[in-house]
Amino acid sequence: MLYSKTAPIQLLLPQLEKRLADAQRLKAELESRLVVLRGARPPKTPPADWRKRALTASLDANLAFLKNVFDRCTDVVFHRFVFAQDEAIALAVVYVDGLIDKKLIADNIVNALALDVPMAVPGLKVPPADVLKFIRERGLSTHQIHDAASFREVVEGILEGNAVLLADGQAAALIIDVKGWLSRMVEEPSVEPSVRGPREAFIETLRTNTSLIRRIIATPDLKIEMLSIGRRTRTKIALVYIEGVAASGLIAEIKQRLSRIDVDSIEFSAQIEEFIEDDPWSPFPQINHTERPDVLCSRLLEGRAALVVDGTPFCLTMPSLFIEYFQAPDDYAGRWLLATLIRLLRIGAMFLSMVLPSLYVAITTFHPEMLPTALLLNFAAQREVVPFPTFLEVLLMDIVFEFLREAGIRLPRAVGQAVSIVGGLVLGETAVRAGLVGEATAIVVEFTGIASIAFI
Repeated sequence: MLYSKTAPIQLLLPQLEKRLADAQRLKAELESRLVVLRGARPPKTPPADWRKRALTASLDANLAFLKNVFDRCTDVVFHRFVFAQDEAIALAVVYVDGLIDKKLIADNIVNALALDVPMAVPGLKVPPADVLKFIRERGLSTHQIHDAASFREVVEGILEGNAVLLADGQAAALIIDVKGWLSRMVEEPSVEPSVRGPREAFIETLRTNTSLIRRIIATPDLKIEMLSIGRRTRTKIALVYIEGVAASGLIAEIKQRLSRIDVDSIEFSAQIEEFIEDDPWSPFPQINHTERPDVLCSRLLEGRAALVVDGTPFCLTMPSLFIEYFQAPDDYAGRWLLATLIRLLRIGAMFLSMVLPSLYVAITTFHPEMLPTALLLNFAAQREVVPFPTFLEVLLMDIVFEFLREAGIRLPRAVGQAVSIVGGLVLGETAVRAGLVGEATAIVVEFTGIASIAFI
């Protein structure tokens, strides 16, 4: 009789299957009890094609569908009431709490439709088929009202901070602009400060930013085209240019490149910059950015275009010129001679930041005869106690300097300034005293770091 190695496993299979079935049954029972204890309900999944569906004439059906779409979204408010002109007509307003101005909702929509209509239009009978037309023309006092016929338009309008008004018997809706979320006030520029120039900077709200631009360039030739990018976030982007000044080919190319962006979300203007630039491997930026409305407007007047991204205080301008990185707002607020000298100083600082460390290493290591004898002897005396070659000294000091600068940016402002300034002085002095680097090396690296900041 032959011995089978699989015989013990075959004997255990029925017992394993029974235990697995018991475990699955116990898991289902525990999940059902947990739902009851929490008072929760199983999640409702809206149909996959809800974006293609049109509104129906039933208010109950429309509200049920929207509640299914916004299931477990506790910040979405559904307020149902009756039309004061005809109490047989039911109305409902849907909005996101926190994105709207509640006073506008109460005064301009609910109050106006539930209480004030009979007093304003006494004895007027509103046909049920024209209730939304009547409300739009006579019942509402808001400025921006748009029609919607699909659930996609309704949902996007709600998520953008609008209120959606639905009426029973109407296969349509009104999207009412009642935006009122909290936003940062217009403040002074923090990255591009100015002594004599304007003191206004862009903020995170798109419409505020476009108003700052419109106030400076008060002409109908200033075009502001709205776009949306991001499958989930639907981030609003404004393409700004001056018609007749900017080349039509430039605007068409920008639109084409923006239309090719297919991502879930856009959170920063820098993300768009990476998608539309010519060469991502180039060390030179092809698109510039600014937080100043006056700088952006000056570039628009030069024939360039700009992208203003909702949620970002930095706007993109394109195409970029190399000389822009040496310009400052104060150059145009002062005397031209002094501004020219300061701009040349920035250009010199850029070249020093690029070549000074390498020039120091090349001269002290390979061409010491280029130095005066007294300076050469001084360098040699400093390097007697340094165990590393000059190249390694400069590399280590550059890395430490970048560490300190990055720490100064990431830490809170009060602590960061102390770390970047005091830390650089203390570490540099300590490294020289410990014999890790020479005094000349520390001076060269610190001067290079200062020069690299001077033209930013």
